[in-house]
Amino acid sequence: MANRCLATMCGAMTDASLPRLDELFKAEPDRLSKLSFEAAGIYFDWSKTHLDRSVLGDFAKRAEERGFSAARDALFAGEVVNPSEGRAATHMAERGSGSPRDVDLATARRQRMRALVDAIEAGAFGAVTGILHIGIGGSVLGPHLLVDALGRRASALNVRFLSNIDGAAFDDVVRTLDPATTIVVVASKTFTTLETLTNMEAARAWLREAGVDDPDGRLIAVTAKPEAALDQGIDETRILQFGEGVGGRYSLWSSVGLSAAFALGWDAFEGLLEGAAEMDRHFRFSDTVENIPLIAAFADRLYAEQVGCQTRGLFAYDERLRLLPFYLQQLEMESNGKSVTTDGKAVGKPTAPVTWGGTGTDAQHAVFQLLHQGTVLMPVEFVAVRESDDAQDPEHHRMLLLNAFAQGAALMRGRQSDDPQRSYPGNRPSATILLDRLDARSLGALIAFYEHRTFANAVLLGINPFDQFGVELGKEIARQLAEGSDEEILDASTRALIERAGL
Repeated sequence: MANRCLATMCGAMTDASLPRLDELFKAEPDRLSKLSFEAAGIYFDWSKTHLDRSVLGDFAKRAEERGFSAARDALFAGEVVNPSEGRAATHMAERGSGSPRDVDLATARRQRMRALVDAIEAGAFGAVTGILHIGIGGSVLGPHLLVDALGRRASALNVRFLSNIDGAAFDDVVRTLDPATTIVVVASKTFTTLETLTNMEAARAWLREAGVDDPDGRLIAVTAKPEAALDQGIDETRILQFGEGVGGRYSLWSSVGLSAAFALGWDAFEGLLEGAAEMDRHFRFSDTVENIPLIAAFADRLYAEQVGCQTRGLFAYDERLRLLPFYLQQLEMESNGKSVTTDGKAVGKPTAPVTWGGTGTDAQHAVFQLLHQGTVLMPVEFVAVRESDDAQDPEHHRMLLLNAFAQGAALMRGRQSDDPQRSYPGNRPSATILLDRLDARSLGALIAFYEHRTFANAVLLGINPFDQFGVELGKEIARQLAEGSDEEILDASTRALIERAGL
């Protein structure tokens, strides 16, 4: 398929000269088998995208030129893959891959985490009915996803997650918690994050005002900087450490997953790691043309670079995965939302598209009008689960899955009509990811797939997916303003807003 045709798709979706997906199926009888894959109990189908043999060959050559195999080996060996900060990315060590030292450290820290979970279950904190997990970004998104996806029927605990510094968010979160029987888990890599520390102090006040004798005794810190947690008054026996090379958005495998491990049970947490390790092995040892995360990255690069698509939609056709789009927003956009290469030069091509999405049939009645008939082309991804956990009403799940599959078919096929208002251009790409079942192991594999896809995109672009300096400037200015400095150099608009708000 000629890149010339692909480059015109955003502006002329109905042009008869464009390669149509249905024609690609006719031209390639083995298309489905070449573009569908299975690993770790998950089925991946990229046949409804504009990937074909020629495009795959071009991207495979680019991966070779970019040194993909060497970069992947460096990641798994625990070598420096975050050059701007001079670090390895050691989240892989949490699942058994990395330098021997990193793996040993991760194992020891996980054993300490297990001991704390056992102690809590044995009554070290008295009766426990709830967990208040405080963090922001990766310190909360991952554990929240795990508990929401897997804990609906598996956990008797009331687990609530708090990230927003808004006092209304705090009031809403603690409304259903009993302070006398609640543990507060505070997760922060540096233990200096303003939002997290502010919410921690609010939690202390909440416990104190409720008559809890030792509020600090209910707090557990999870951090890469244990000395900072000590400075905040948390006893060392209640501090869990994770590695400096574990980025926040890659941290759910570490001690940051404490709340999930306690809520879901240790076996579930181990299953999560095992599922991720299975996807790790696939990514590490599979050939280019069969490497699922790399094939996904090829599709991402195709639509972002050659077609000019600036977004990618992700729709979870399972209520248990409703938080997946939010989790992936941070993983993909914070990792690859860059404009320079690892050596500081302009990338010169689109990097991460905007990741957005929604849940199941709700999204169909909200945004799919644009997907089917709008003037903006965007690839979409459907994530569904073959087996439901609701044995009482299987018809609901059957209809849910049929809706997911029908949307992909409709986007590809379209429909012509004499009435232009009822005409669908079709030829709109989608991918489908179908899990056999949603359990800890499959969810771990799914999340690891997205991590490796993000890394593969970064290698193809020559950028660093493990730093995130772009989030710092606004936080720095906010901190300076809170301390009463820097106002004299503010622009007139920002100064007027501060004055109008009476701050």
